[in-house]
Amino acid sequence: MLTFEYTRADSAAAAIDLVEREAEAKFLGGGTNLVDLMRETIERPRALVDVTGLSAAIEVQEDGGVLIGAAATNTALAEDRHIREHYPMLARAILAGASAQIRNMATVGGNLLQRTRCYYFYDDAAHCNKRRAGSGCDAVDGFNRIHAILGASEQCVATHPSDMCVALAALDAMVHIEGKDGTRQVPVADFHTLPGDTPQVETVLAPGELITAIALPANPATGQTYRKVRDRASYAFALVSVAASVRVEDGSIADVRIALGGVAHKPWRATKAEAALRGKAPSEDAFRAAARAELADARPLRDNGFKIGLAERTIVAVLQELTA
Repeated sequence: MLTFEYTRADSAAAAIDLVEREAEAKFLGGGTNLVDLMRETIERPRALVDVTGLSAAIEVQEDGGVLIGAAATNTALAEDRHIREHYPMLARAILAGASAQIRNMATVGGNLLQRTRCYYFYDDAAHCNKRRAGSGCDAVDGFNRIHAILGASEQCVATHPSDMCVALAALDAMVHIEGKDGTRQVPVADFHTLPGDTPQVETVLAPGELITAIALPANPATGQTYRKVRDRASYAFALVSVAASVRVEDGSIADVRIALGGVAHKPWRATKAEAALRGKAPSEDAFRAAARAELADARPLRDNGFKIGLAERTIVAVLQELTA
């Protein structure tokens, strides 16, 4: 049995102060991932600071963007009328991500911080550098069908599990962060880190920093969607997912945003594919060439080479749908 202290914070400043007092404290949102990790003894906090009482507002800003409080639930965000009308890829990604019960509990801030679902990460008998730095990575030579093909290292080949974060990366969303040294903003595409030699470091958050909000930019492209390919129709993590938006003007692609899920340690912004498509006439050949440019650096493992072809076909299919 793990013993821990529980405190409910009534402000971001109070939450940060409480975590600062206890070196092994954690912020608690909906708990849909953290509580599971505590049950598995992967996380062993001595104190939990409940931040679900902080801002859960979803507010349209004067410039047309949206500010989302970190305590907003996934359900509230997916069902918000403005989000559904102007950011449909985000609503679709959230609805594809989990059961209604989990969406009702999970918070937007917590979604950004959920940890990998790698089998070896959850298996205490396995070697996992995320769980114990320097112990090795059994997934490299093990059963690695669900693992990364982009941005991995010899130290870790795990993938990031979030659907919501893939859409946020494609939308150029910003993470609002507050800590003892003040506030800052980080693009979602830069918020999560690649494993390198330190796979246990998963985000750019400093100790004691708290996610307070997510900001969506104004005027997203009207043609946007999210497609998730998985082993079963529901309650499964992505083998490959694609969040994309396209704006075509005068027969050419004026703007395109693409992010991939299920293929890397973080939501993967497909900048090479985007660069290959801008200014081109939309066509299957152009889409396929762009997808191949993005996947040229893919490094498959023994069991997941199929993800390269699957990602290519999914990118092409999504772009065809958006430009039909």
